[in-house]
Amino acid sequence: MTDTATTITPKPNGPLLVQGPVRILAPDGTELAVPPRKDGRPSEVVVLCRCGGSATKPFCDGTHKRIGFCDTPPPPSPAPTPGAAPPS
Repeated sequence: MTDTATTITPKPNGPLLVQGPVRILAPDGTELAVPPRKDGRPSEVVVLCRCGGSATKPFCDGTHKRIGFCDTPPPPSPAPTPGAAPPS
């Protein structure tokens, strides 16, 4: 690997963009080939799934758009009212 910095940028409601030198390893330690660009040239950016729905995990296949993946955390639950009965 070179001395070039690697950056990971989460796209809003989408995948993680990994720019710079990186190796992707499977759980057994084998290196996974990074998919080439659509024009066939080697990819300079690795796009990793964050929604869990990709058919090509760990790589993104665009499924996040179809399933409506949202990375915004849900609002916190309201605090219980003192003296109120607990939810059943």
